[in-house]
Amino acid sequence: MTVRPVVKRTARAVLLDGDDLILIKRTKPGLDPYWVTPGGGVEPGDPTVVHALHREVHEELGAKITDVVPCFVDTVEHIGEDGGATGVKVQHFFVCRLESMDPSLRHGPEVDQPAGEYEIVRVPFTRVGIASVHLVPLSLRHYLDGNIEGVRALHAPDLG
Repeated sequence: MTVRPVVKRTARAVLLDGDDLILIKRTKPGLDPYWVTPGGGVEPGDPTVVHALHREVHEELGAKITDVVPCFVDTVEHIGEDGGATGVKVQHFFVCRLESMDPSLRHGPEVDQPAGEYEIVRVPFTRVGIASVHLVPLSLRHYLDGNIEGVRALHAPDLG
């Protein structure tokens, strides 16, 4: 069995606010728009992946989250910037609820040195809502399409 080195890890929020899923619409010059879940890379100073999730959501949305539950992991081939380390990127997705959001508190590279536009959007957390946007990665789109009820159940009061 070949073990590929993990060269990057990310923490991403399947962020629910009532019946809505909060996403970021990415518009880069010369590319069609696409939508991503809030989140980003785990940094050396992050004690855990969940700490990275909270930091990233605050940077990108000016938001605080609650009820963080792991829901999906995606592993993809990754080639480092400028031909750096090659291996896999592991993306950890967590379903969570929005506690508060103040976009004026957004900060970090996406805000300070944007490569295009980062627009906070809401879509209905339904199959039709998810299908209405070009959500990446495609594996997440497929997972959510097949598991909306299960994702909501991760916040059931009797889960334990």
